Amino acid sequence: MTASSLNSREKRAAVSLASVFAFRMLGLFMLMPVLAIYGQELSGFSPLWIGIAIGAYGLTQAILQIPMGWLSDKIGRKKVIIAGLSVFALGSVIAATADSMQMVTLGRALQGMGAIASSLLAFASDLSRDEQRPKVMAVIGMSIGMSFAFAMLLGPMVAASWGVAGIFWLTAVLAILGMFIVLFLVPKAVNKAPRGDTLASFSDIKKLVKHPQLARLDIGVMLLHLTLTTIFVALPGQLIAKGLAAEAHWQVYIPVLILAFLLMAPVMIIAIRKEKEKQAFLGSVAILVLSMVALAAGVNSVVGMALCMLAYFVAFNFLEATMPALVSRLAPANQKGSAMGVFSSGQFFGAFLGGILGGYVAQSTSPQAVFAAAALVGVIWLILAWQMQVPPRSKMISLMTELSSEQQAQVLASKLVALSGVLEATVVCEENRSYLKINDKEFDLDQARKVAGLS
Repeated sequence: MTASSLNSREKRAAVSLASVFAFRMLGLFMLMPVLAIYGQELSGFSPLWIGIAIGAYGLTQAILQIPMGWLSDKIGRKKVIIAGLSVFALGSVIAATADSMQMVTLGRALQGMGAIASSLLAFASDLSRDEQRPKVMAVIGMSIGMSFAFAMLLGPMVAASWGVAGIFWLTAVLAILGMFIVLFLVPKAVNKAPRGDTLASFSDIKKLVKHPQLARLDIGVMLLHLTLTTIFVALPGQLIAKGLAAEAHWQVYIPVLILAFLLMAPVMIIAIRKEKEKQAFLGSVAILVLSMVALAAGVNSVVGMALCMLAYFVAFNFLEATMPALVSRLAPANQKGSAMGVFSSGQFFGAFLGGILGGYVAQSTSPQAVFAAAALVGVIWLILAWQMQVPPRSKMISLMTELSSEQQAQVLASKLVALSGVLEATVVCEENRSYLKINDKEFDLDQARKVAGLS
């Protein structure tokens, strides 16, 4: 086993935690393509309540994501994750037994209260070495993308056989399965990742919210997920109106998602190699807008709608993959966890707002107006993103240090930032950690360790 490879514990942690993530997100995503269709059998059905029910989990997620991560640092990751999955399962059962849209919404809100994403990511960081952490996070990220694709396939099939209740019962079973994985398959943490890398700090959040470039990304991810939940209020009904039965919707969703991924990958590679990341970013937002404009204009065939969604998801996938990396590069050296916490909260809050917007517009006007509203949101985002700055590519690392005073910490930080390849250095005395943002092509780890007194 080489230092550049995942060891057996890290592989086990990556696969098991990715499974928990995937099972949980699968249950949430499965509802999106079917609630607007099969929810009509519930009392209190209306387009507005469909939107509220789809987005409700996002509000409670956004509110509780950072506090739950903080709590996991105090009482232990597994305790918080098990508790969160229990609440998620309870919400699923309440929604499964509901006979009204209001009770389904309550169940969805409870599902969101099981806000364990930050705790899972912190746990993954605890179980991985600094140099292997990006690989573990990449496995988890891929599992979320795969869960979305499977949800688009399974959601219509499960709902066709057992209705909306069947989706929620399956979601509850998946949550319970996730608990067993956490209890029996996830390794015990053998090291604790640096707090600044993984968990949000309440003291840092105010500063980060005011950071102009990070704020653009936080608002951007909110608007991106706002468009996603907005369009799924209207899209399933429009596919039916064009002659595609609900149980066959996966025949559109799955090819679109696979092709979108295949087309997105070369765009990302070229953008990075040619250093055209900003142009690709703005182009993706523009494509997102154009795809919604085409749907709003009344594309009158299933094939036409599929092509619009293909364009949308190529842009969506590129933006979804690019923005977390940009947040990591922009975040101050010891505030990556806080920056990602604010970013994730914006993501979930966008899902909530998208449900409200889509439901309100669909109830007040027409499905085409829902797509027009999503296009307008994209235009606002394009204006905000125009002044964004793409920082130089960098990595975050941390080094253990032993310091007895803030004065020593400041002296060490000055020495570290003077090293070749070090873009930023922050020394946190109470954590005995030095956080470095580096250009790894120029950085010499041995030299930095020597300056920090580690060799």
